[in-house]
Amino acid sequence: MQGYRPSERRRSLIRRKEMPLWQELPLLLVVAFCLAVLIRTFLVQAFYIPSKSMEKTLLVGDRVLVNKVVYDVRDPVRGEVLVFRGTDNWAPEVSEPISNSFAAKLGRTVGDLVGVSRPGERDFIKRVIALPGDKVACCDDKGRITVNGVGIDEPYIADGYNSDLNQPPNPSQCTSRRFTEVTIPAGEMFVMGDHRAVSQDARCQGPVPIKNVIGRAFVIVWPSSRFTSLPVPDVWKTYAADHPSASAEHTLRAGGGSPSTDFFVLPFLLSAALSARSGLPLATRRRRLPS
Repeated sequence: MQGYRPSERRRSLIRRKEMPLWQELPLLLVVAFCLAVLIRTFLVQAFYIPSKSMEKTLLVGDRVLVNKVVYDVRDPVRGEVLVFRGTDNWAPEVSEPISNSFAAKLGRTVGDLVGVSRPGERDFIKRVIALPGDKVACCDDKGRITVNGVGIDEPYIADGYNSDLNQPPNPSQCTSRRFTEVTIPAGEMFVMGDHRAVSQDARCQGPVPIKNVIGRAFVIVWPSSRFTSLPVPDVWKTYAADHPSASAEHTLRAGGGSPSTDFFVLPFLLSAALSARSGLPLATRRRRLPS
């Protein structure tokens, strides 16, 4: 049509698309970095496994993704693998020399911001065994831990990886498989490593406040050859189904283990990133989706 002139909005979009790569690339890097920081802070964080305490479920050098929002809507569930901050009673499992050079400090700062650094000395990863109100002990006549008097067959403990059944219990050490019955206080949980022979856990360091939980480890993402999810073992699902009265308040809040919340939020962030890349407002792109 004669005299037709593109609107100011359309001319602005055309100019954005014609931005040179050397100008656009730094902008994209800044957007990607900001998204990584937001995801690491509020949704999902990668954690490096520094010790053998969770073998063979998790090996030294594995990286797991940790859902940081799931426990905002429900409580932990027995059998889940989670990351938490230890109390003052919990001694660091791995102590490595740390460089204080400027480059090392900068690398640690950036790595921590985007969630790829090693965990702090007070960050631990263990499996939930018992919850508030539960009574946990070891061992029954088959050498198993018991929760509220029920023996648990733990398939994730590999042969030769359990602690010594013949050693006398020692409250200050985790070398013995045996320990006297413990009633878990309100607001706390009893956690143990899968490699019981080397794990320093609640047997000798005490229960952990649930408020100290950082998030649930739900998948191994590195190395790629070990990519797999970390579901709740069937033995714990069966136990929960057969014993609904144990820790009734927890069971009510848990809601049966709802899906990870991050999967509902991440698509929104990805949509925002795509909108920034193309120069189209988010609302415009959403209106173009098929109904």
